[in-house]
Amino acid sequence: MLASLAQEPRHGYALLTDVEKLSEGRVCLSTGTLYGAIRRLLEDGWIERYEQEDTSRDKQAYRLTKTGRRALESELVRLRHLEQSATMRLRQKEL
Repeated sequence: MLASLAQEPRHGYALLTDVEKLSEGRVCLSTGTLYGAIRRLLEDGWIERYEQEDTSRDKQAYRLTKTGRRALESELVRLRHLEQSATMRLRQKEL
């Protein structure tokens, strides 16, 4: 979800579809899971509500905060380290 919001603010349904697209179909969130995660991310200050120009359907949009961007960057560093460690282990096994 943070990666999706790093590009641009999105409303709930757009988040659902973009997360599925980013994960190449491996992550399919239910609406209950999505809105529970949104609530936690709002409480943690990683995302914030964003006023859209099109409010005709009362869609609530969200955007990444600076704190959320730092959290996403930290997660990317962690994942890169994990990938490097796993790759090294695989190579050692091949020797």
